[in-house]
Amino acid sequence: MTILGEFRKIAVIGAGAWGTALAMAAQRAGCEVMLQAYEPEVAEAINKTHENPVYLPGHPLDPAITATADLKEAISWAEAVLMVAPAQHVRGLCRSMKTDWPQDLPMVLCAKGIENKTEMLLSEVVAEELPQAPLAVLSGPSFAAEVARRCPTAVTLAAETQDLAVALTEALSSPLFRIYRSTDVIGAQIGGAVKNVLAIACGIAQGKDMGDNARAFLITRGLAEITRLGMAKGAQMETLMGLSGIGDLSLTCSAMQSRNFSLGFALGKGQPLEEILGGRKAVTEGVHTAASVIDLARSLKVDLPICTAVNQILNEGADIEKTITGLLDRPPRDEAG
Repeated sequence: MTILGEFRKIAVIGAGAWGTALAMAAQRAGCEVMLQAYEPEVAEAINKTHENPVYLPGHPLDPAITATADLKEAISWAEAVLMVAPAQHVRGLCRSMKTDWPQDLPMVLCAKGIENKTEMLLSEVVAEELPQAPLAVLSGPSFAAEVARRCPTAVTLAAETQDLAVALTEALSSPLFRIYRSTDVIGAQIGGAVKNVLAIACGIAQGKDMGDNARAFLITRGLAEITRLGMAKGAQMETLMGLSGIGDLSLTCSAMQSRNFSLGFALGKGQPLEEILGGRKAVTEGVHTAASVIDLARSLKVDLPICTAVNQILNEGADIEKTITGLLDRPPRDEAG
């Protein structure tokens, strides 16, 4: 196993758009990279054509990036692992790797979500299933296509220890993929999970042609919801005001590149949820996370009216117009509350 500060072999678990973009970022930072794909045909295509034609077409990969469909091969080769599988798949993947995971092989969580039914953050899931894995979280305002195109991007890497944060940052950071360090693993996850739910709300408002004022209202009051939940869970305020909090929220709530925003937009235009999801290959995390966010908020006795409204629309069959009216008709309150 490598020593801290010398992570050069990076395995990326999950060859979706974000996993592929992160593989490109790691390779540009000077790392050797192996990209693990769930579908063998995706791995084969990457090795043959040096492109991911299914999830990130039109963005050539450096031939030095190799792909495999074999999880064991990837983790036995790696000095650090980026976990980029969808949030609800993380536990199953950890269980499948439990007997093969080397002691002290770090895992960097790059998925954004809260586990359904358990209300657990993904770091809590990994700690339960792979306690031997030192843990970090990578989160922040970052569209995969823009990272692939070498657009300047800044993100947060939060690790359990400062030494691990420094070592991983040194390995993965480059001039166009700037990483800021933190040890607030909880805050980095809360911001990334809740902003996906809020982005659906902003998309609905855009689809309903409610105007820019409404989006600003939803982003600002949405940040208040992130802050209340984060602080109740043990996050640091500075993290929620940083890249993995307000930074990620402002990006995801303002652009059609966001799968969550675009899903909300389609809902606002009257398209049924099942039809929207049926036309997508990639996972829209906010759909799966909405109920978990509300369950966690209830257990912590935190009020999240915007997230509650989104969950009612997505999972309880609530009428969009009536739900919006109910949200706007809430009694006035102090802004700081």
